[in-house]
Amino acid sequence: MPSLADRRSVSEEQCRVCLETGSVAGAAYDQGLATYRVPMALHALNRARLCEALSAAGASGVVLLEGGEQQTRYDTDHEPVFRQESYFQWLFGVAEPGCYGAVRLSDGEATLFVPDLRSEAYEIFCGAPPALADFEARYEVEACRFVDDLAPWLDAELGGGETLHVLRGLNSDSGDYAKPASFAGDDRFRKDRDALFPVIADLRTIKTPAEIEVLRYVNYVSSMAHSEVMRAAKTGMMEYQLESLFQHHTYTHGGCRHMAYTCICACGPNPAVLHYGHAGAPNARSIGAGETALLDMGAEYHCYAADITCSFPVGAEGFTPDQQLVYEAVLAAQVAVYESLRPGAAWPDMHRAAERAVLEGLRAGGVVRGDVDAMLDADLGAVFMPHGLGHLIGLDTHDVGGYLDKDPPRSERPGLSKLRTARVIREGMVLTVEPGCYFIDRLLDDALGDPKQAAFVDAGRLAAFRGSGGVRLEDDVVVRSDGVENLSICPRTVAEKQKGSNTSARK
Repeated sequence: MPSLADRRSVSEEQCRVCLETGSVAGAAYDQGLATYRVPMALHALNRARLCEALSAAGASGVVLLEGGEQQTRYDTDHEPVFRQESYFQWLFGVAEPGCYGAVRLSDGEATLFVPDLRSEAYEIFCGAPPALADFEARYEVEACRFVDDLAPWLDAELGGGETLHVLRGLNSDSGDYAKPASFAGDDRFRKDRDALFPVIADLRTIKTPAEIEVLRYVNYVSSMAHSEVMRAAKTGMMEYQLESLFQHHTYTHGGCRHMAYTCICACGPNPAVLHYGHAGAPNARSIGAGETALLDMGAEYHCYAADITCSFPVGAEGFTPDQQLVYEAVLAAQVAVYESLRPGAAWPDMHRAAERAVLEGLRAGGVVRGDVDAMLDADLGAVFMPHGLGHLIGLDTHDVGGYLDKDPPRSERPGLSKLRTARVIREGMVLTVEPGCYFIDRLLDDALGDPKQAAFVDAGRLAAFRGSGGVRLEDDVVVRSDGVENLSICPRTVAEKQKGSNTSARK
């Protein structure tokens, strides 16, 4: 029987060969044509990493995760397209709903449990289900059984004394808890609900080279789609048409069936609504002459996410001087972060660097005045950039591990309190860097009513920017030993943006 070290060595070698040659020796996920082939060894390596980390912490027994369940729309039989639960995806890479996965900590042996769907009705409507041996081969697990066999299998595996490790822990972004595996007869096993979560969440913050390649691919597909949308955008189009073009490109050319999040296609004043695109503001405005667009869209591939934002002028006229002022302030903020972001940097310091650059740009344009350090002390940066600089990204757009118990707590300062992590940066993390500058009436009015902030603001000059929305630029970057590698390849300079936009006349 292979040891844990043997399993890790084999999966690492398979991933290495895939990265170096582009060929996959074992099973892989792809969508045909020229889409990226994701080796299932990626998940085998994740299982080995988890076993090593838990064993080093003194844990023994079996890890059991429950995959996602197929949902229906309210009380109907309409089934939205299933997307796997992210922790289960990280460990097993399984596309189907209703599964469980077990990993023996001593040697990393993985057993997949799938629902028994063998019935006439299922075959008529959904096709014949794969055999157990087919699941074993498809996902490169050591064994596959039916879900009904789970409790008897655990009886034999745990022997009445070993521990069953299940997942429970708080997601600091949603406020929801990860769901521990539950099944018929689970009350007879000795469960540990505490050891698994902090370890697996922390492991997910550091991406393996194989995971980075999947993120590189989905960033490439999403970047190309953004570029296509920028070229196609014209005055008179509806915002939702830009969303449609993006989705069409990423699915047609990249095999990306899912979006990583709801597309934000905000034009004119709408960029001032940070999460525009929701049901109450559904990308439904016509693009006006001389307006800028803020498009925050990212596809998902094998459940790995891209999160990219482009801001640009719609039409051949390009930026107005005031639009360019704001754009260059945000671009300077992004550059300032890239110059300082490396292992050992504190993420709150990166946020402050972005705020500083935005305020310096606004001061150069006469919107604010005075000493920038004093502005930061007065929390003026949060008036113009009321969200955090960025977040971890991976199998979730807002990826896990932001505020684990061992890491720095969330700040209570405006702006800093919106950060989705306050961690010290480590090599192998993948984060978004997304500074912005917005003109949100409620925040501007509050600032003008606050003497400590109003002293820095030229109210007359500021009035020219009300109703203009704002600018955000967002890339996904890998932290390397000596800095960052940008996975997003969208046009960023003013010259590139002026060249990339289309004519303003509807044709």
